[in-house]
Amino acid sequence: MESGVAGPGGEAAGPGGEAAGPGGADGPGLQFGCASFNQDSTSLAVGTKTGYKLFSLTMVDKLDCIHESETPDVYIVERLFSSSLVVVVSTAMPQRMNIYHFKKETEICNYSYPNTIRAVKLNRQRLAVCLEESIYIHNIKDMKLLKTLLNTPSNPSGLCALSINHSNSYLAYPGSATTGEIIVYDSNNLNTVAMIPAHDSPLAALSFNASATKLASASEKGTVIRVFSIPEGLRLFEFRRGMKRYVNISSLSFSPDGQFLSASSNTETVHIFKMDQLGPSGGDEAATWTAYVGKMFSAASSYLPAQVSGIMSQDRAFAIVHLLTSVQRNVCTMAMIQKLPRLLVSTADGQLFIYNVDPLDGGECMLAHKHRLFGIDDNVDEGEESEGSEVTGPAQVCPSYAATAALPVSGPTTATLTGYSEDGGAKKGEVIPEHEFAAGPVCLDDENEFPPINWCRDGTGGGPARRS
Repeated sequence: MESGVAGPGGEAAGPGGEAAGPGGADGPGLQFGCASFNQDSTSLAVGTKTGYKLFSLTMVDKLDCIHESETPDVYIVERLFSSSLVVVVSTAMPQRMNIYHFKKETEICNYSYPNTIRAVKLNRQRLAVCLEESIYIHNIKDMKLLKTLLNTPSNPSGLCALSINHSNSYLAYPGSATTGEIIVYDSNNLNTVAMIPAHDSPLAALSFNASATKLASASEKGTVIRVFSIPEGLRLFEFRRGMKRYVNISSLSFSPDGQFLSASSNTETVHIFKMDQLGPSGGDEAATWTAYVGKMFSAASSYLPAQVSGIMSQDRAFAIVHLLTSVQRNVCTMAMIQKLPRLLVSTADGQLFIYNVDPLDGGECMLAHKHRLFGIDDNVDEGEESEGSEVTGPAQVCPSYAATAALPVSGPTTATLTGYSEDGGAKKGEVIPEHEFAAGPVCLDDENEFPPINWCRDGTGGGPARRS
């Protein structure tokens, strides 16, 4: 459910925090570099040429900036759920990934890779670093390198998706540079579970639902969006975004309950599709004229050529949003805010739009609020600062790591980070001293916890990075 604005170099890309890459953001005077929603869409991270910001998304009319950093030229910034762990990559060092504890404003560790980092994905179990022709999979608790997927098909936009369900931690990435094949990799058991021939054209976007039982995909043509069962790889749904023109799908995002799928592109329209599972009796569909026509099309499709029947079986959008701004690179997500379903769209000109979604009737979504992520918000009086323009309160006072430790351990933890592949080329930067907890490793059930990476003995963090 997490999403990014665009791929490195400014290309449209799939969800997960890919942003304007080492080449910087496009457009005259555009300072916006990247935007990504966290795994459960409770937080928004944005990066610019002058730094990055983290926003809390708990209210519609109030946008709280919970952290602001002056790290320049950020093109990847990803936050792990509501923890203090944030991953940052900048154009100054595009081959290096820095992991910070933002509440303590300290660096936990950093790692360097052979080539430019195109995307970073993370959940409670794994952290995946995507390069153009390789993927590195780390254990997020100690950053041990578990697997290096070398010689993957050329992937300059860094398109990949990591499921947020750590029990079913699947990684999806392109299996071809010329067709829309998807490889689904089990990052827990470290093996490939499916190869899906999803599209004829190369992939443009990928997204898992929250339970990692469905995977949505779109190709570079952008006309058809397909949903597959995971891990089987069977096609469940097919949605037609449009037939008049090809578009660049910039992001796909499932709703928290998995019943809706939003798709944004380089046009002014965001589409929301509904995954209706109709039973054998068809009782729910018999009441409407649209359903009746759908039945007739379905019955007739068996007598028509495959291409025609395929188009007839595709469902149209359940709801749509017409963006107020001109065509901009954007990223969308669906979330429950104040107990109501909302569609959130972050655009490359530094604005966040929040729309109400009617889960029963769909149709045109109404704008609930818009926020300016940098500068003065248009919704406030002149001279009054935007609620999202700077930190609205002091940083939260956090307990020690020992206070968050909960699980028992049978033996001492390792003294250093190990397991780095020589041929993979990843190099550890900071060497963390021997870890020590009062009761065991950090419990990951608390969304407000510290990062789940083992902390230094004195609790002060890694400090200045040391290159190995």
